[in-house]
Amino acid sequence: MNIGELARRTGSSARSIRHYDKAGLITSYRRDNGYRDFEEEAVPQVMQVARMIRLGFSLEEIATFPPCMLRQVTTAVCPDALAAHRERLAEVDQQLFDLARLRERLLSVLDANAAPLPSTERAPHEPS
Repeated sequence: MNIGELARRTGSSARSIRHYDKAGLITSYRRDNGYRDFEEEAVPQVMQVARMIRLGFSLEEIATFPPCMLRQVTTAVCPDALAAHRERLAEVDQQLFDLARLRERLLSVLDANAAPLPSTERAPHEPS
C-alpha cells in the first residue's frame, strides 16, 4: 500500500510515517517510481509506534523495544517491555513531584510579595 493509504488507515500523517520508516520502526520498499510501498503489517506497527509516542517514549527508546511491541495494536504490553513502561511511569511520577515543588515555591514567592490593599481601597468582591 502507498503511504497515503497507510496514513488514512492509521490516522498518522505521511510525515510521521516517513519518520518512523527512517528510524527503522517500520519497513517500506521502494517501487520502480521511487515511492514507498508498505506491507499490511505496517498498519498495526504504525498504530503501536504512535501509541507509544503518546505514552511519552521517544523513537530511540521505541527502537530498543522487543519486536513483540510492534506486532499488534493493543493496550496490553508484552512482558519484555514492561520494565520500560515501569521506568517511564517512575520518570513521570518524578516530574509530577518536581512540578508540584516548583509550584509551591512560586506560590510562596507570590504570596510573600502580594501587596495588601490599603484599608481605604477594597477589592471589588469585598463587602464594605
